[in-house]
Amino acid sequence: MAGNDWINSYLEAILDVGPGIDEAKSSLLLRERGHFSPTRYFVEEVITGFDETDLHRSWVRAAATRGPKERNTRLENMCWRIWNLARKKKQLEGEEVQRKANRRLERERGRKEATADMSEDLSEGEKGDLPSDVSAHGDSVNGRMPRISSVDTMENLVNQLKEKKLYIVLISLHGLMRGENMELGRDSDTGGQVKYVVELARALATMPGVYRVDLLTRQVSAPDVDWSYAEPTEMLSPRTTENSMQELGESSGAYIIRLPFGPKDKYVPKELLWPYIPEFVDNALSHIRQMSKVLGEQIGGGEPVWPVAIHGHYADAGDSAALLSGALNVPMLFTGHSLGRDKLEQLLKQGRQSRDDINTTYKIMRRIEAEELSLDASEIVITSTRQEIEEQWRLYDGFDPVLERKLRARIKRGVSCHGRFMPRMVVIPPGMEFHHIVPHEGDMDGDMERNDENPISPDPPIWSEIMRFFSNPRKPMILALARPDPKKNITTLVKAFGECRPLRELANLTLIMGNRDDIDEMSGTNAVVLLSILKLIDKYDLYGQVAYPKHHKQHEVPDIYRLAAKTKGVFINPAFIEPFGLTLIEAAAHGLPIVATKNGGPVDIHRVLDNGLLVDPHDQQSIADALLKLVSDKQLWARCRHNGLKNIHLFSWPAHCKTYLSRIAMCKPRQPQWQRNDVAFENPQPNSPGDSLRDIQDLSLNLKISLDGEKNEGTSLDVDDSADSKSKLENAVLKLTKGAIGGAVKADQNIGGSKSHAMRMKKYIFVIAVECDSISDIPEIIGAIMEAAGRENSMGFILSTSLSISDVHSLLISGSISPLDFDAFICNSGSDLYYPSSNSEEGPGLPFMVDLDYQSHIDYRWGGEGLRRTLVRWANSVNEKQGQIVAEDESRSTAHCYSFKVKDPALVPPVKELRKLMRIQALRCHVIYCQTGTTLNVIPVLASRAQALRYLYIRWGMELSNVVVFAGECGDTDYEGLLGGVHKTVILKGIGNNSIKLHSNRSYPLEHVLAFDNPNIVQAQGHCNEDIRASLHKLGVIKG
Repeated sequence: MAGNDWINSYLEAILDVGPGIDEAKSSLLLRERGHFSPTRYFVEEVITGFDETDLHRSWVRAAATRGPKERNTRLENMCWRIWNLARKKKQLEGEEVQRKANRRLERERGRKEATADMSEDLSEGEKGDLPSDVSAHGDSVNGRMPRISSVDTMENLVNQLKEKKLYIVLISLHGLMRGENMELGRDSDTGGQVKYVVELARALATMPGVYRVDLLTRQVSAPDVDWSYAEPTEMLSPRTTENSMQELGESSGAYIIRLPFGPKDKYVPKELLWPYIPEFVDNALSHIRQMSKVLGEQIGGGEPVWPVAIHGHYADAGDSAALLSGALNVPMLFTGHSLGRDKLEQLLKQGRQSRDDINTTYKIMRRIEAEELSLDASEIVITSTRQEIEEQWRLYDGFDPVLERKLRARIKRGVSCHGRFMPRMVVIPPGMEFHHIVPHEGDMDGDMERNDENPISPDPPIWSEIMRFFSNPRKPMILALARPDPKKNITTLVKAFGECRPLRELANLTLIMGNRDDIDEMSGTNAVVLLSILKLIDKYDLYGQVAYPKHHKQHEVPDIYRLAAKTKGVFINPAFIEPFGLTLIEAAAHGLPIVATKNGGPVDIHRVLDNGLLVDPHDQQSIADALLKLVSDKQLWARCRHNGLKNIHLFSWPAHCKTYLSRIAMCKPRQPQWQRNDVAFENPQPNSPGDSLRDIQDLSLNLKISLDGEKNEGTSLDVDDSADSKSKLENAVLKLTKGAIGGAVKADQNIGGSKSHAMRMKKYIFVIAVECDSISDIPEIIGAIMEAAGRENSMGFILSTSLSISDVHSLLISGSISPLDFDAFICNSGSDLYYPSSNSEEGPGLPFMVDLDYQSHIDYRWGGEGLRRTLVRWANSVNEKQGQIVAEDESRSTAHCYSFKVKDPALVPPVKELRKLMRIQALRCHVIYCQTGTTLNVIPVLASRAQALRYLYIRWGMELSNVVVFAGECGDTDYEGLLGGVHKTVILKGIGNNSIKLHSNRSYPLEHVLAFDNPNIVQAQGHCNEDIRASLHKLGVIKG
């Protein structure tokens, strides 16, 4: 507290007021607390827990009052308010403790139930290893994923890739992205992640075997940002060609691809991007499809070259990558960078905001759900440190280190995991290019003498910009490089420097805090931090000892490190928590010893480099002592510098990329099944052994049906020659659809013709995805939509529903609607895809044909029978508490949809609770309440009605921008997925209102994910022909 005069005065005032207060008129605070020490309370409970700026403002108001009596009353009221804040904080902390206790119980219960299913005795093997090399798991016992246990193994895997020509897609959506002159620190979205993903793309493109890398981001055409962010494509020139061994091609290299989505002419912060994610996914799908064809012509012999992996960075890109991975059936990788659950816990600990307030500000629950989905979909989760796995990822429902070890032990012993899966956690520290760095060997005085003798090599301009602040620029420089964000803890650093006289006498302090023109134009939080720092500089009279330049360019950052090294200075990162700490590696590469926070990634960096000291970021004295020790002990400084330079190669980009590619090589290759390209690795081992159908997931039937239902002869593309595999899949599908499609599908039947051509030629495709309160109302709405379309040949129709194909057939009969009026039927909430058939000689079944390619397309991580048993057990537990309200509906269940009847929707847990239960048990699925809550459908995790439309785009070329989706005002719990994207949407007023109750207990409100200002969404005033035509006219679909 030394030097905090206002705090000392405040304490004195509290002490003074104590004896003067009449016991009978004591405050609520004194009455409730009894023997209360205001001083001790203030020190222990307030100073450490609340923002000083707010307290100081209150103190100024109190000190301005006149008269002892008035002043005493004011101070007492202040004391009571502070106590009330502390009580609220403790209440929030108590609620959080209870929530964590409940979470532990849920997790233990989930482990027990999962272990009960996996009944084999693996007590010895289940002890497992540490969660540092986590495998993805499945049911098959035919293969086991080898672990990368040595450098030789990794080199062998990388060598296998040298003859390949791989296409890799990276996604990073928020912030301002460009290859040169990055505006790092411009705002909270444009930071270390932007630099990392750009350098990763650049480095991967130079690796042998990698042909092209696309970094997908948002195109920004706003007037307040540079024009370069509106350029659709930017090629990233390689920093070095020493590792580039492959033959260059027309489209090879690394590229930033900027795709438009969200509001035009506006730069949007990441918290507000969620409603526009589907639009990005559709545009990215179009780019990848087009690029795959281009690469196919160049290097694929005419066959499309699909991405070998899609890598999402941060939660928003993880959500996008999961949808793209599901639409394309390619492996997904994920890097969180910073995690929502960890941030939520940190904010709750501060006690300044409730959970609802935090969710409103940061859209934190939507972010957490995106991270959970990324765990569901990812083959590999890449982390920078082990701490991220053990302390942050374990907070998520979808990852449990204990259950992971059990699953890994079973995989090693070749025992079924009963449909349970865990993503593979891999620690790969970020890389850096060192070829251009020449560590400085001289000192400040020697360099100044040489510059006097040799004026031809002037100092970089940024040096003079920094040194102009110092009265003695020859002193060692303590360098901090971070934006003025509270979590970066720069204010504690300035206090430590200001209150340590020996440190001030020995060193200068340089603070590189991004770029600014005017403090008043900065974001509120950053402006507050910067003003606090300026006040501290004034308070401690640090003028001539602290530099805080307003501007610097990205290419000048190495010069700043060099200046600090010349002065024999120290680099410090005092952040409260640092996920990794790339600046620490950069500083070490320039020969700077480091002082860093002991929380997070710096621990792993220090373990490798051994080039500095770790400190408690909350301990101001510890920070000052560490800095003083390094700048005063020249032998220690030289030893730390030497160690850093000696070991820094372990963090190079080539080393990073070798490990990265070796992990991709471990993934089981996946891509669209009807057009396979030989990109498989030699002797591949399956990364995710699947369930009972996994061994036949490569089957391709190539169903191609013309719009009029005519069956034409066609040629099969790469059809699997295994008759047994085909038969297994066909029999499984037919069995679980209860013969609904009769004999309409034959495993040796190739249905070709004009489906692809006809889908592309349709002017518009009307997707009827209306969920009525009464199923019997659906035929009427179908008829009205078809009548509004005028039954033109240029219009196509798709029915998208939660109903089974048998129910659909009954509905069509009741409404006298022919199945041949439709081009496709998306049934069971998106788990089944059918086409109409006009051949009446195919047997007694219904007039539909199932797309078996779609079945294998969505089969990824499907839990099969293990999932069904868990759902039945859940239903029984609900029935024990509430009576017989949930029952399995075998008549509507199919191979990829387990359906349950719900008697009373008000008595069953909300969808988020059932989804959490499945994730805790490592079961990956998509849980949907349908038909006003009377039906529960559980389908594959990456299947949905929206994803089925993207499949039709990839499979048949159906342009998504020509799709018009008809939906009600509300619908099933997958309702939000139907409204976003590049397609047009007509919302039918008065339809589906009874489904609103299904959305009343969501993790996040619909307005956080729906763009209500989207011009592609219109509302019809009713569902009659005239209302529908008026809406279609607004959208420009029909004239007149």
